Amino acid sequence: MAATRKKSAAAPASKPAPVAPEPAPTKAEAAPPSPTIPVPDAAPAPFTPAIGRIPIIDVFPQVDGGRWAAKGFVGEVIPFGATVFREGHDAVGAHLELEAPDGTVIDRALTRTYSWDDEWRGLAQVTAEGDWRYRIRAYSDDYATWEHNATVKIAAGIDVDLMFAIGAQLFSRLASDAERSADTRELFAGVAATLSETAGPQAERLAAAYSPAVAEALHAHPAQSLVTYSAWHPLRVERTRAGSGAWYEFFPRSVGATQKADGSWVSGTFTTATERLPEVAAMGFDVLYLPPIHPIGEAYRKGRNNTLDPQPGDPGSPWAIGGAAGGHDAIHPDLGTESDFRTFLAAADKAGLEIALDFALQASPDHPWVTEHPEWFTTLPDGSIAYAENPPKKYQDIYPINFDNDPQGIRAEALRILEYWIGLGVHIFRVDNPHTKPLDFWEWVIHEVNTAHPEVVFLAEAFTRPAPMQGLAKVGFQQSYTYFTWRNTRPEIEEFFTSISQETDAFFRPNLFVNTPDILTEYLQFGGRPAYRIRAVLAATGAPTWGVYSGYELIENVARPGAEENIDNEKYEYKARDFATAEADGRSIAADITLLNAIRRSHPALGQLRNLRFHGSDDDSIVVYSKHLDAEFTGTGRADTLLVVVNVDPHSVRETTVHLDLELLGLPADSTFTVTDRLSEHTWEWSAHNYVRLDAFTQPAHILHVIHDESGTS
Repeated sequence: MAATRKKSAAAPASKPAPVAPEPAPTKAEAAPPSPTIPVPDAAPAPFTPAIGRIPIIDVFPQVDGGRWAAKGFVGEVIPFGATVFREGHDAVGAHLELEAPDGTVIDRALTRTYSWDDEWRGLAQVTAEGDWRYRIRAYSDDYATWEHNATVKIAAGIDVDLMFAIGAQLFSRLASDAERSADTRELFAGVAATLSETAGPQAERLAAAYSPAVAEALHAHPAQSLVTYSAWHPLRVERTRAGSGAWYEFFPRSVGATQKADGSWVSGTFTTATERLPEVAAMGFDVLYLPPIHPIGEAYRKGRNNTLDPQPGDPGSPWAIGGAAGGHDAIHPDLGTESDFRTFLAAADKAGLEIALDFALQASPDHPWVTEHPEWFTTLPDGSIAYAENPPKKYQDIYPINFDNDPQGIRAEALRILEYWIGLGVHIFRVDNPHTKPLDFWEWVIHEVNTAHPEVVFLAEAFTRPAPMQGLAKVGFQQSYTYFTWRNTRPEIEEFFTSISQETDAFFRPNLFVNTPDILTEYLQFGGRPAYRIRAVLAATGAPTWGVYSGYELIENVARPGAEENIDNEKYEYKARDFATAEADGRSIAADITLLNAIRRSHPALGQLRNLRFHGSDDDSIVVYSKHLDAEFTGTGRADTLLVVVNVDPHSVRETTVHLDLELLGLPADSTFTVTDRLSEHTWEWSAHNYVRLDAFTQPAHILHVIHDESGTS
């Protein structure tokens, strides 16, 4: 496209001294007007085509046309592709060239998705952290073009000799290609000789060009001409935990807390919380997330159930950060010391758990920032500092940060705080309400941290509109909370899971928390134990990362009147839980959660996001989806395929027929195959259409393992 040109305005000349005017010439003396001499524009920019000889468009994965790098994590299988076509009827082909950080290039043939579609795609697995890049190579496929023409024309008796001559010429050319192996060149020379023969049955001559050996050689190294390349596109690959894992949340002040005879409480500590670590690890969790562990302000402290009249001994909300004992770089004295925290981190590591720490950029009225940096807050006309609000909710105990008065100072302080905790051994941060802070701030701070510490993972707790939620992911957040908690019906689940697995997968990594301290949906409030089991199955199998807030396994489902949160909310009080008694009495679903995490660890297909595909059922409350992973990506030499069938109505028994697209499972359309339910270990023979009965009260779901033979097929 030609560049738009704009003529520069001439600089004004110095003002001349006044002179006496000359007399105007008479009409007869008047000189003819001087011709206008056009001033040429600058030379036009040379034309740069936007398309190559073989068109390559709609390359994926991309984020806003390459504005930010697409994302992957170590071990992830990523779909790559583009739309590739050419004029006329000649065949085209496409390959992926994927370059690892060490310069190694993976060259992989792409496949046309449908005969009437020009999209080409293929899968590749990324295996190392760092900055990767990829491009698409497209070409005219000379062999495929000749094969099609020869098959059609020779069978019809049209241009028979010409087709053999063109084929012989093609294979002679391929036989002289020095980049091919000696054995392949010899094979192609033999084919050229056979096609050149004038005697012998036509079918036998063609068979030489159609042999499996020829097909195998040309699959790896096609007969290509008019080779065209897309631009290189960036791909950032992060550690596996950035994209896959099971999270558990607890408040360390509650773990080991004891209530005295007078009703007051003694806080739990890092020492008492350490005793709970083996139990969390035994349930199969990878990450333990802690709400803020900093000093809590006294001013406007919230009482139990978010009241404005705290009673003596009420601990306040951990998110009201800052007090006499310090701010974001301090530890609440009730929990212990920095040394105690280091010991806690070491114990977690020994148990196989990684600690995630809350990073909440806000302050209580007692935070040192309020007196040291009043410019970091918003001052109202009456001189008071604005507290946080999310109408109708009010958070009088929290002052939000104003990022515009001293952006450089706030950036420096945020980076200092993060570096402090990273130095202690924290490499995962759950960020509180990041959508209430500027996007450019997060882009900067995450870049700064990940440049120095690429292992650090940031989880965005942003329950907000799609644009800011997705914007946070684009600028750097490795994981994000989602709308999952409010997606409960079959249409809602199908739409949501399709979105995260196929529409925003290039940049948005969902963490499917089933509950939080202040999210207790109506589905959980009124669905009872079946609802808790159903949601756990969906979360654990729907995405590689899921999370549970402590108490979920105990079916804590009594809401505070008028609020979508638990009564006696742990944000504002201590909560001592008796997990052992609940399990002994059969009131806990900890065993279900443990089994789900065990299934996740034994099936690599569940460690992927982009492989989720839906199937059909005749019941609007039965959700059916699969996760399939080809044998080359599992590390076992066998394909891994799971079918998840869930009754999402927690109040009923459902009987229906499910309908499977067997091609999505890597199976022939007329297959019968064996499935084993990993939840019950029952085994059945299935086909494309199958009867199921799911009782929400006893068995609300199947997680069916499709048994493949060693070749990867059923």
